[in-house]
Amino acid sequence: MIVLWGVLAGQAVWLELVYHLSGFGMAVFNPIYALLLITAWSGIWAMLIGLSKNRVKKIIYYTAIWLPVIWTGAQLVYLRIFRQPLLWAAMIRGTGDALSDYWRETLEGIWSTLPFLILFMLPALVIPALLKRLGWELPQFGSLQVMRTLVIVVIGISGSAVTLQIGKILELDFYEEYVEFYDPLTVAENLGVLPLLHGDTQQSLQKFIKAQKQPKTVMAGASAKDVSGEQPSAAPSVTAGEPGQDEIMKPGVSKPGVSKPSETEDDPKLPVIRPQEFSLDYERLHQLADNEQQTWLADYIQSQVPVNTNEYTGMFKGYNLIFLTAEGFCTYAIDEELTPTLYQLANSGFVCRNYYTPLWQTSTSDGEYINITGLIPDQQYSMRRSAENVQPYVLPAFFAQEGVKSYAYHNNSLSYYDRYLSHPNLGYDFKACKLGDLEEAEWGSKVFAMEQPNQWPASDYNMMVATVPEYVNEERFHVYYMTVSGHMNYTFKSNAMSSKNKDAVAELELSEGPKAYMACNIELDKAMENLLAQLEEAGQLENTVICLSTDHYPYGLSDREYEELAGRDLSAGKDKFRNTLILWNAGMEEPVYIDKACGPMDLLPTLLNLFGFEYDSRMYAGRDILSDREGMVIFNNRDFVTDKVIFIEKGDITTWLQDGEGNDLVPDDEKEEYLKAARQEVKDRYKFSAYIIQENYYSDVQQAAAP
Repeated sequence: MIVLWGVLAGQAVWLELVYHLSGFGMAVFNPIYALLLITAWSGIWAMLIGLSKNRVKKIIYYTAIWLPVIWTGAQLVYLRIFRQPLLWAAMIRGTGDALSDYWRETLEGIWSTLPFLILFMLPALVIPALLKRLGWELPQFGSLQVMRTLVIVVIGISGSAVTLQIGKILELDFYEEYVEFYDPLTVAENLGVLPLLHGDTQQSLQKFIKAQKQPKTVMAGASAKDVSGEQPSAAPSVTAGEPGQDEIMKPGVSKPGVSKPSETEDDPKLPVIRPQEFSLDYERLHQLADNEQQTWLADYIQSQVPVNTNEYTGMFKGYNLIFLTAEGFCTYAIDEELTPTLYQLANSGFVCRNYYTPLWQTSTSDGEYINITGLIPDQQYSMRRSAENVQPYVLPAFFAQEGVKSYAYHNNSLSYYDRYLSHPNLGYDFKACKLGDLEEAEWGSKVFAMEQPNQWPASDYNMMVATVPEYVNEERFHVYYMTVSGHMNYTFKSNAMSSKNKDAVAELELSEGPKAYMACNIELDKAMENLLAQLEEAGQLENTVICLSTDHYPYGLSDREYEELAGRDLSAGKDKFRNTLILWNAGMEEPVYIDKACGPMDLLPTLLNLFGFEYDSRMYAGRDILSDREGMVIFNNRDFVTDKVIFIEKGDITTWLQDGEGNDLVPDDEKEEYLKAARQEVKDRYKFSAYIIQENYYSDVQQAAAP
């Protein structure tokens, strides 16, 4: 019995060690919880084997040996490709997507991790053969062996429960990241691959059970309820006409925050400052709450101080909006000669010099979700899950109030990530360049015809040529694009757009990965050039705002390749996630420079303010970038950047930012309280975002809004 348990437990420990070294290097991790789970699960497997007979015994034995190897290998390959662990949601929902579009990346992931995959298999190959040579046979358990195995299982289960309870009582970080704010990547790195499986299974079961209990109320294209509230108004937050920079600003170069040309309080041109909020019946909101999460949301919303309007409120009222999520885009794809249109747009309009784009668990889909909703993704596939909720506070709903139609386009499959469900529910007339696995008879009208739709990745330029004529001659429009030309892998053999533009980057002194990345983004630049040309020809350019952000940085490049592309070290702070936001209109005479920390979750409230929509600033995790609120960017592991500090959760690494004279922006005697408040704010915005989608809570807000 001991030998059998030892073989299973020893192999599990080996898998944990190799996985950690191959996935996270020499980073320190806490093995206690993993060892206790290994103790319990190895005992359970041993019990099943010992109580079985003949052929069934061997089947269970080899399953116990090889299943962990296969699962851990899959975890490593997925981690290498997507920089995130493989979860049940991805396996259940994403298998078809992965087989259709990610088979190249999968093959390269397997090849790049092959030495470690072989190491995973060594115990499964060597130990059974060695034991057989020594004459050892699978045991048949009697009552004594059963009792001994049960003791081992109980020790493992009770030990793991006690460990979690100690973490809760002492408020240790591992408990928070494992239970309260389950972060798979942090769990995998800090606790191990078996705790990842255990935690993910618990989370998935809880969500499934909760979903079965709640009625599903899908309201496709739901528009915002006609609510009345205070007229928007706010304080200024930027510098107009200041000399620009091609590079994103480093923290501490100048005082973070915002400034503007001086004005007197009695200047009649100054706007009246008013809070951006709906008039809510808080008593009604609390009455509607039927669980702890909804009660927390009602309390939280009531406690929040609304963001005020500012001098930019309504600046683009009555304009068109074209909003793009650019696949894998980053600052270093911007080059004055190779991508001149992107260069022009990035260095004029509103220029955010401390803009960050975090990487989320479902990289592209979650990147879209935070861009479109202003909410932090709740673990995986938030966009898909949002299709079951009302969406009254997104851009299409506000444009619909003014009689404006909203379009959305993607140059990939209609079915990919179930966008054919989520995007119409947001209020978009969504079309793609091919069906995917949907039926032609039902969905054929939602496919737009473009040249070479089956290239991988497809051309952003071809998408613009095919789609812009559909809306450009309308009086007003709002359009959303999800591009794909910048998609990995970044090689000239496997990336059609890199190959197409290979000659343009031939003289760059870069290795193939960064070169291929630049080449495929030339296609995005061509798309933007064509878009502007069609707008100008239709007489719509001056009346159209362009907003372009990304879903994530190009993690398809290795860290070494990304630093080669950047031409500098990116290991400090959160430099890897620094990026560029394009927020531009042809009629802006001079750029407006913004130094505050900001990110994708701030885009929606910023656009709502600029377009003069009456909205409630408390309905989002983000804040209007142009407001007087301090900036904050939140990352998937609860790291954060504000205008005064960069905080990294693991290791409690705190970098205090400084003013132009080298002084910390937070006095020493205030740092502890500032950091405590900021960390709580991060937790609250995470919880707010998670509960909004879990509880379909905007429906309650609509019911509590004053008529």
